[in-house]
Amino acid sequence: MLRELAIRNFAIIDDLQIGFSDGLTILSGETGAGKSIILNAVNLLLGSRAATDLVRSGAESAELEAFFELSAASHVASIMTRHGYDPSEGLMVRRIIARNGTNRVYLNNRMATIQLLHTITENLASISGQHAHQLLLKEEQHLYILDQFGGLLPLREAVSERFQKILAVLKKIAELNAIAERQAEHMELLTFQLKEITSANPLLGEDEDLEQERRRLKNAETLYQTVYNSIESLYSAPGSVIEKLVAVNKELTKISQIDEQLKPNVQNLSEATYQIEDLIDGLRNYLNSIQMDDKRLEAVEDRLDTLNKLKRKYGGTLDAVIAKSKSIEQGLASVDNVVDQIQKTQAQANELHTQLKELVLKLSHKRKKAARGFATKVMDQLSTLKMAKTKFSVALQPITADEKTDFHLTADDCMITETGIDRATFLIAPNVGEALKALTSIASGGELSRVILALKALLAKSDSVETVVFDEVDAGIGGGVAEAVGKKLAALAKHHQVICITHLPQIAKFGRQHFRISKTVSSGRTRTSIQLLSDSDRFKEIARMLGGEKITRKTLAHARELLEH
Repeated sequence: MLRELAIRNFAIIDDLQIGFSDGLTILSGETGAGKSIILNAVNLLLGSRAATDLVRSGAESAELEAFFELSAASHVASIMTRHGYDPSEGLMVRRIIARNGTNRVYLNNRMATIQLLHTITENLASISGQHAHQLLLKEEQHLYILDQFGGLLPLREAVSERFQKILAVLKKIAELNAIAERQAEHMELLTFQLKEITSANPLLGEDEDLEQERRRLKNAETLYQTVYNSIESLYSAPGSVIEKLVAVNKELTKISQIDEQLKPNVQNLSEATYQIEDLIDGLRNYLNSIQMDDKRLEAVEDRLDTLNKLKRKYGGTLDAVIAKSKSIEQGLASVDNVVDQIQKTQAQANELHTQLKELVLKLSHKRKKAARGFATKVMDQLSTLKMAKTKFSVALQPITADEKTDFHLTADDCMITETGIDRATFLIAPNVGEALKALTSIASGGELSRVILALKALLAKSDSVETVVFDEVDAGIGGGVAEAVGKKLAALAKHHQVICITHLPQIAKFGRQHFRISKTVSSGRTRTSIQLLSDSDRFKEIARMLGGEKITRKTLAHARELLEH
């Protein structure tokens, strides 16, 4: 439950700190004092969207903090544990809203995301104000409330889980059918591509070898003439290199007889001569290998053209072309398997449909049973809220399937949705003699407030939310009705921490804790303050709520009488 709330530089609030207790806490004050601003702060700490215009004028950022005390067995505690937080420390939510639009969230002093804040605080607190009225006017909420009352949320969740699974399977079937429809065209394309590659039979590195051969064939004459001239210069022509080397070798050999130090040089020259002779042999062999074959050149260029076309179409390299052929082979095999896959997926869908149908019919049957008891108990609650003659009923209607609805999403001619096959509508007749009509079209603001309170009281034990905040619970009511609403709030506070913003003393008197919110103007600035009221101050506040700013002995006496009773 909410233990502490701190607000700084938020709207007209400069610096505000509030400590909350168990039971029913009352917040009162004049209109415009800042009660709704406090409610907005709590909403932001629960993850609602922030606006920069909420930052107090003259400040760069607004800062909001709330500390929640948690039960170790609560759903919120288990969510915190899953995300690496220690729930035994409680939950400290801190939110900073900067004027430049940046937004920071901290959970137990660790930076977090808005999404995580939503996840953890989703079942932490419930705020029933104008938003709650709007929700109650949405019929999809009626079905959820009925399921919550009947303890059907686990079964509803099982329906939702199976529904999502069957949707995924039906999507897969649709995709496979689309492949099957294109199968002939697809197979024809794959077969053509595979034939084009396999008929060419490319080999790794073949294009590089052919490029080299093409260069030799195109330059055969130049190669031949250059190598031939080189052999002539080295060996065949008069005064060739070999001839000169042999002559030099003879001269050096003679004089080495005179000086033996020349013998190693003679030896090196002889080896050089032999190496050049080996070089000449190599050049002659190369000369004999040179082809001047225009037909071979044409064949090589044709082959290169074929390989280059494949490379342009299938990846840019022969490696990619060969990999593509293997991929096509796999693709053809998978296309051949489409029919088998469709059959297997259909069988899976049929099995899921059988399970889903059983679940939704079971859920629908339990809803019909729960609806009768729910209507009776709502009327009992409303009778304690001065709506004793009110009739209340739940109209459960099946969602009719049409011819376009997939068979797997039907059950006994009803269309299956994520919440089952039913649509629920709350019907009410607040006045004797009137026919039951939809709550969305007949209820006044005061009646809606009491219906919301009746539902909260009815669902108190099954609702996992620990803190309930009421803003407009006194809308359109007064007198004895307000007294009854106050009693109901006090009863609800036995199961939840209840925080109620009210203008009515008949409700405020039931509070275990009472705060007065006021605003003052100092140095040209408006400032909101909050005061926890003592018993004597509380008399004065109740008197103010009864008679306005001018408090008389009579209003004080009336206030004392209200508090004593």
